[in-house]
Amino acid sequence: MFNPKFIITSEMLNDLNRIEVIREKITNCPIHPKEEYRLKREAVLSMVHHSTAIEGNTLNEFEIQKVLSGKKIIAEVREIYEVKNYKKALDWISKKKSSKISEKDILKIHGLLSANILPLNRSGKYRKEPVYVVSRTLISQEIRYIAPDYKNISVLVKNLCNWIDKSQKQQLSPIIIAGVAHAEIAAIHPFVDGNGRSARLLATLILYTAKYDFRKLFALENYYNTNRPAYYKAIHLGKNYEERTKNQLTNWLEYFVQGFLSEMELVMDKIRPFLYLKRVTKKKIILSKAEIQILDFAQEMYSISSIDIENILTVSKRTAQRYLAELVKKGLVKKHGDKKGAKYTLS
Repeated sequence: MFNPKFIITSEMLNDLNRIEVIREKITNCPIHPKEEYRLKREAVLSMVHHSTAIEGNTLNEFEIQKVLSGKKIIAEVREIYEVKNYKKALDWISKKKSSKISEKDILKIHGLLSANILPLNRSGKYRKEPVYVVSRTLISQEIRYIAPDYKNISVLVKNLCNWIDKSQKQQLSPIIIAGVAHAEIAAIHPFVDGNGRSARLLATLILYTAKYDFRKLFALENYYNTNRPAYYKAIHLGKNYEERTKNQLTNWLEYFVQGFLSEMELVMDKIRPFLYLKRVTKKKIILSKAEIQILDFAQEMYSISSIDIENILTVSKRTAQRYLAELVKKGLVKKHGDKKGAKYTLS
């Protein structure tokens, strides 16, 4: 049986609670359909770029965008297939409805990722040989991790799937489940190639099917790729599988949850202008950075005055009044009281 060892620390719990608050805001935010489509495209592009980059793919986001648009670029054939395949795997994940994760799903993910890259007898198939994770320099190399015997892979993957099913029924946070699954697939190393990408996509699948897709506006891979040494250090839990099963996953989960929160905060920054728009509005309203700061303050303090804006933005009284008049005109705030001591609240 797979029985991962970890503790949900107070820091993790605080981060999970903050994520839930953000999740509610993102779910209920009236984003303009065209803008939501654009943000989703950006998230997919970011996921494809950063996840393949972690594994050594050299294509930049502009080149990846051209590949996904069906345009030709000059690059290694393998790198082009890695990009196309990752997008196909994401499309498949987005369409899956059932939250139950099976061994077949994991093999499907790898099959999509490795199409036209690995031979047919290795694409979507477990490895039939030992695997070592090696750290190389110009003058030496070191075995950093020894994966489990290939004869045990199917049992280990099935045990993981059973644990995911059990944890879902016990209503363990989908974020924790996704983090554990990510680490376990990386540890089992079930395939000859593409284990990291498979692990990250499995985590995404768990989140999406548990309705933790956050409108598909996030890209966790961005967090991992921004500081690869930190990612490698967090997920390296032992020199071999036996040692790894004895070690706690707490540090990795702290890193995973922290990364999830960080990415959700980036999503919030992108959709913040839409948080204050009415669902019934039919025209697109553009908000400046200053207007967003004013609305944030009004939401947090329940009201705002001209003097507050002068202090927050370091602007003149006339400029502050102009900002307020514009927000009233847009229907986002309401005025209360006389001219001198007037207060403004969110509509």
